[in-house]
Amino acid sequence: MSSFQHYHAECNRHMGKAVLIGTRDGRTHRGIIQGVRNNRVYLQPLGSQQGIGFGFGFGFGFGRGAAFGLGIAIGSIVTLAVLPFFFW
Repeated sequence: MSSFQHYHAECNRHMGKAVLIGTRDGRTHRGIIQGVRNNRVYLQPLGSQQGIGFGFGFGFGFGRGAAFGLGIAIGSIVTLAVLPFFFW
């Protein structure tokens, strides 16, 4: 299984959960997975990132999660960790 397929499956598996995602460019993103599309995962940011990316995709796309938060290319993901409840 390729890394892309692995992270696509993991994002689908953890839909609605709080996660920490690390990307190839060194950034980290904390949020709740709101949707997974062909090549992107959409997060509703948590904590201090609340204002970052809110509205990306707003009004574009279809179905649950298309209008929420930050869209991250699945191919750029290098780490994905589910956050415990106390991080919310």
